[in-house]
Amino acid sequence: MEQDHILEMRHITKEFPGVKALNDVNFKVKRGEIHCLVGENGAGKSTLMKVLSGVWKYGTYTGDIVYDGEVRKFTGIADSEKAGIAIIYQELALFPELPIYENIFFGHEILKGKQIDWNETVVQAKEVLKKVRLNVDPSMKLERLNTGNRQLVEIAKALSKKCRLIIFDEPTSSLNEDDSENLLNLMRELKESGVTCIMISHKLREVTAIADTITVLRDGSTICSLDAKTDDISEANIIKHMVGRTITDIYPKRPGSAPGDIMLSVKDLSVENTATGHKSLRKVSMNVRRGEIVGIQGLMGAGRSTLARTIFGHTDGHRITGGEITMDGKKAMFASPQDAIDHGLAYVSEDRKGNGLILMQDIKSNITFANLKALAEGLSINDAKEVQEAERYKEDLNIKAPSVEQKTESLSGGNQQKVQIAKWLFTEPKVLILDEPTRGIDVGAKYEIYTIMNRLVEQGMSIIMISSELPEVLGMSDRIYVMSEGSITGELSAKEATEEKIMKMAVNA
Repeated sequence: MEQDHILEMRHITKEFPGVKALNDVNFKVKRGEIHCLVGENGAGKSTLMKVLSGVWKYGTYTGDIVYDGEVRKFTGIADSEKAGIAIIYQELALFPELPIYENIFFGHEILKGKQIDWNETVVQAKEVLKKVRLNVDPSMKLERLNTGNRQLVEIAKALSKKCRLIIFDEPTSSLNEDDSENLLNLMRELKESGVTCIMISHKLREVTAIADTITVLRDGSTICSLDAKTDDISEANIIKHMVGRTITDIYPKRPGSAPGDIMLSVKDLSVENTATGHKSLRKVSMNVRRGEIVGIQGLMGAGRSTLARTIFGHTDGHRITGGEITMDGKKAMFASPQDAIDHGLAYVSEDRKGNGLILMQDIKSNITFANLKALAEGLSINDAKEVQEAERYKEDLNIKAPSVEQKTESLSGGNQQKVQIAKWLFTEPKVLILDEPTRGIDVGAKYEIYTIMNRLVEQGMSIIMISSELPEVLGMSDRIYVMSEGSITGELSAKEATEEKIMKMAVNA
């Protein structure tokens, strides 16, 4: 192996029952580089990293891992960490109720004899926190930190183990723009200090900004590796390799039919937090017409999801203090989500794993459980009809799975999101609220979801789309409302909207 490669994965093949997740994958990483691994959901990226980190232990795959010039046979995560490899997942493996210093050294405590040396633990915690530029008291409980800073604690934990290769799995998927930029800058600093980074990401703008090398996987195989200095690493070229075709316009056009009557209207809606009295929404007014997509934009904490959940009857620790909501011309201050569903409203949560789906259940159960009364026969459920309806949505939304009996947790992120959308379409809504509909999914799956959205509005449905991705809001919306600090600060038509105008309104400048 060439001297400048810290890692080479040779001819890696990994099979699950009925699926070849990795097929003869070859993957090389240079020492001290930032290497981005991209591909559609289900391409094999996370599986490859699980092979490397020992989650899929030696013997469950074929091929060789050559790390630091030696063939390694990791039988678990402890083995790979001992060798200097750490993996940081989207869902952080931390304990919110414990102090930061305990989180950093959990599992590799500093001992003095047979006792934990807490004084030295705090001292060393301060040192690694300095390396990740997190200026906090290590004695503070982790739960007091925001998501971006918790991510930094996870990286500090990896550095405390003297790791020389850190794998970041979708590290910015749940971060705002400032925290994302901070994390990317930290990765650049880690690289300067000699730490090698592998980053899995769907955010191609970040990939092209930070990568030294980009490797593309498709359908479990290596398609190419691109050198940022010498190769074309434009988003268009990466997408072409990822999906096997050129997508000239990621936001599919739809016939420009005029929207119909107002389906949902919100007037002077005000909401406060019941615990703190903080005004979460301040006299918000908006409307949505039949057959249009209305985008809602704003920075994190602007009140977008609070607005969506309040409309849906899920006040979630908040209290409505004023205003009114009407739907289809009738007053609609829904007392509960079930009340909202009964009146033709559906809400696709931004947190599909936590609130949207029951991952341990099969696809058909997830699709049907929001509207079981449609399958009821007396006191029981018509099982045959349930399978039939689930199959219909599986085909209609192109959910890639061998069967509707398959567990939802085994699906890729894009296919899980399609199951969540299918669940709400089965309730036959008039108005569909999509909260971050494409978070954490790849460009091919995004295109499919955009196509589904277009089809639904062409059929007369109304869609409210909340998104943190400005290009997505601009590419898919007929009209855009911008929020800042719980208020609507502007409304723009698709024709007049630009990134600059939206950002100006979002910061209330």
